[in-house]
Amino acid sequence: MTVLDLGLPDTDGVAVIAALRRLSPACRVVVLTTYGGDGRARRALNAGAQGYLLKTSVASNLIGAVRTVHQGRQYMSASVARQLAAFPDDETLTERELAVLRAVAEGLENKQIAVRLSVSPETVKEHVSNAMGKLRANNRTHAVAIALERGFLR
Repeated sequence: MTVLDLGLPDTDGVAVIAALRRLSPACRVVVLTTYGGDGRARRALNAGAQGYLLKTSVASNLIGAVRTVHQGRQYMSASVARQLAAFPDDETLTERELAVLRAVAEGLENKQIAVRLSVSPETVKEHVSNAMGKLRANNRTHAVAIALERGFLR
């Protein structure tokens, strides 16, 4: 049993979850984090976490989460469960779409993003378009706002 925060200083918590599950498929992981939003929760669950709990929860919730996951069931903070339920059929953004949205959030233009990611500007446009479609955004700024709100971006 592992209790893990997603906000690790030197690595990505989701990558740690995936590595733990590869090394020990029976390992159970409860995420205890400040990061709400269905985007981060979905990534953690897809990587193999069985529990997702916000740090704003009381200590008894953590004990209950650990017990529940130890028994082989899943545990989810109510607020995160509501967010996941609000977007049940949404596709997760790919790592490349996330990288492009991060660059958009920094204010970079498509040509600058293309240079940074070593792709063509047309490829950047396609990634922006795909992300906008998945997020149901009206434009690239709206896509960044939604991605931030839903926890896809930090």
